[in-house]
Amino acid sequence: MGARAQARPASFGPVAATDFERIFHPRRMAIVGVSSEGGYGFANGMLLACRAMGFAGEILPVNPKGGTFAGQTIFHSLEEIPGDIDFAVIAVPAPAVPDALEACRRRGAAGAEVLTAGFGETGTPEGRVLEQQIREVAARGIRVVGPNCFGIYCPASGLTLLPGAGLSRETGPVGFLSQSGGMSIDLAHLGGWMGLRFSKVISFGNGADLREAELLRYLADDPETGVIAMYVEGVADGSDFFQAIREAALRKPVVVLKGGLSEAGGRAVVGHTASMGGSRAIWSGVLRQANATRVESLEELAQACLAFSHLPARVFRGISAVGGGGALGAAAGDAAEACGITLPAFSPDLRDRIEAILPRPGSSAANPIDVANPFVPPAVLGQVLRLAAEDTRVGLQVLISLLYHYKSQARAVGVAVADITPCTELAETVAAAAADTGKPVVMVLPDLMRGPEDLDLAGMMAGAREEFTGRGVPVFGAIGEALRAIGHVSAYYERRLPREES
Repeated sequence: MGARAQARPASFGPVAATDFERIFHPRRMAIVGVSSEGGYGFANGMLLACRAMGFAGEILPVNPKGGTFAGQTIFHSLEEIPGDIDFAVIAVPAPAVPDALEACRRRGAAGAEVLTAGFGETGTPEGRVLEQQIREVAARGIRVVGPNCFGIYCPASGLTLLPGAGLSRETGPVGFLSQSGGMSIDLAHLGGWMGLRFSKVISFGNGADLREAELLRYLADDPETGVIAMYVEGVADGSDFFQAIREAALRKPVVVLKGGLSEAGGRAVVGHTASMGGSRAIWSGVLRQANATRVESLEELAQACLAFSHLPARVFRGISAVGGGGALGAAAGDAAEACGITLPAFSPDLRDRIEAILPRPGSSAANPIDVANPFVPPAVLGQVLRLAAEDTRVGLQVLISLLYHYKSQARAVGVAVADITPCTELAETVAAAAADTGKPVVMVLPDLMRGPEDLDLAGMMAGAREEFTGRGVPVFGAIGEALRAIGHVSAYYERRLPREES
């Protein structure tokens, strides 16, 4: 199934291929359940969020009571809308969802997202019957995301998740599939300041129709997606899921956060999306066999995606680490060893050449390289990176920069910290060194001053991160996080590349 599937015929009957183009880039979208009484119900919230995002298509609100909301006329029914629709958002009480979905199908919608909860996740006979009715309508020719979900975020079209009015319109390589609406919006926000950019984020909730295996295959084919991330609580068909994730991981990195592996977590996911948590050992084995990258937290998921997004498809066995302070170097060495990465000792000649440009006293050029203080000029750091790259055993370099120390200098001379910190110059220097040497550089920017008096510092650090990530240099907050993410990249390509070469 291709990412740009065939167009739906005029009869609007069931078709073999799903028209994902009309789902992710709808020209005309109905929102069923918008209330003229205002408030921030799901339907009203979605209308406002899509408008704030600059949704590229036409938004058509629907409610039997009619009226107006946010300056738009509310249609009494889907039948009252002139012309066809491409996609629908359904946010009405659970018992009314099947009829609303059938009406969308009759109007030719390729798909619909059902935000409403109250289905299989309740564990009640009524909820299970309603979810089965959704499946029956879907089988007649409309694809369904949900129920019990936050929907779809597609930056290119301006389609957004339920509370996602402030998400970025900038597209990127990460596609995220999530059974949890909360996880989907959390990663979208976390990625926003980390430098992650998304192709699509799909919160599919209970997955009555579209769910993990089929969506994995779609993202594997999608030319706009280079890295696939997942939060999964349970799967409908274990064999199909394993085949789908294995095939996807042969083509693109797949990073998986599995919820519900503990006893308490398992109880939680059953009540969340009616999924079974499963065994930690079984899931670890399945993901290892599929060459998917398993992570333990949302933060690790985001960090792994950041590394996969910015680093080339290589195995990084040897690195150099550059920073100010012996303890940082020791931490780098310890973290590298835990991730299967080495810091090779430089030859005496290379060590002498690096030491010749380092400030004195206190510096050291043994790998890790201690530059002695946090105020070394960017030009000198650039020279250090270029020299260290001459070691053929070094495939990647990590630069630890303690930019927060510029706060003390700014106070001393009475200027704003952003005006005295050389973020742009350092980012340009680092990016140029990586490009010229062919060896990527990963930045570590610790941020240890977070008190109320340091709000200016927080702004400077956020700006610094943008300077680096905007030039393709990933940024992490701690050396251990950076090396763990690099280790994920190396492990994935070490298993995948031999298969491609054989």
